[in-house]
Amino acid sequence: MYDGEARPLDFNTLLELASIDPADVLMIRHTPREPALKRVFPWLVTERPDLFLAYQQIQWKQAEKAMTRAKAVVAFVGLDASQGVFAGISKVGPWVSLDLAGYHAFPGNAELIGYGMTPPAPDSPNCLAFELEPMNVLQDQIGRLVVDWPPPAQTWWRWAKNGVFPVRYLLEESRFTPTIPNWENLVLTWDELSAMPRSWRASLANWRGVYFIYDRARRAGYVGSAYGADNILGRWRTYAETGHGGNVKLRQSNPKDLSFSILQRTSPDMDIESVVALEGAWKDRLHTRVSGLNAN
Repeated sequence: MYDGEARPLDFNTLLELASIDPADVLMIRHTPREPALKRVFPWLVTERPDLFLAYQQIQWKQAEKAMTRAKAVVAFVGLDASQGVFAGISKVGPWVSLDLAGYHAFPGNAELIGYGMTPPAPDSPNCLAFELEPMNVLQDQIGRLVVDWPPPAQTWWRWAKNGVFPVRYLLEESRFTPTIPNWENLVLTWDELSAMPRSWRASLANWRGVYFIYDRARRAGYVGSAYGADNILGRWRTYAETGHGGNVKLRQSNPKDLSFSILQRTSPDMDIESVVALEGAWKDRLHTRVSGLNAN
């Protein structure tokens, strides 16, 4: 869309075409610093829009004063330096002041903290929580439209009317739903099981084989196998819901200490007996019955 020579389309033009005055719009580029949250953050835009909205509703002193004057907020995610990937537009409504207890009770914050978001310090001042209503504007461009973020890049919010936001790309595929890694390289935390992109879930539903759960705190592992309905996805979904999947020794683990990976992927039509035999062989090789978390 922008080759560096022709005059680029500015995002403000898109706002005007949608009958939105740039003078009323706050542009925010989200770039979480916490490694765990940064990894899962793009997934939240499409897989957990409720949590992505909750993340935007509280901006603290850095941007909250501006948000009291804004009529709309345009969200971008900073996946690359000096650029922002479009993540939606929301109408700004009323706001309320929250103390520390109110912050922790605010819908979505407990889950976001579970994903790695840093909670406020005990002596933090009150913050404002804004009502945000997603607007049905440019929704088919979410994850696909990329703008150049005006310098300095560390200025993560600004008024639309005071900046130029050239549209650099309009991609065919969303940046928020990356291709699933090769199964040998796939490692997920327990929290991430609930936020995986739908395309990843579809792949895991087709994969059967032997998986490994590692408890980082106890420094011990568990070997399991998956087959039948939804295969690996079905088993991991059970862990996501219960934290232990019904396994005796995993009941003693903190789910947040668990990571999930695949030891061996089998053909989708391998018979159950063969998959179970592979599971037993991995238990023997990794000694998870003797010094791990397998009870049998």
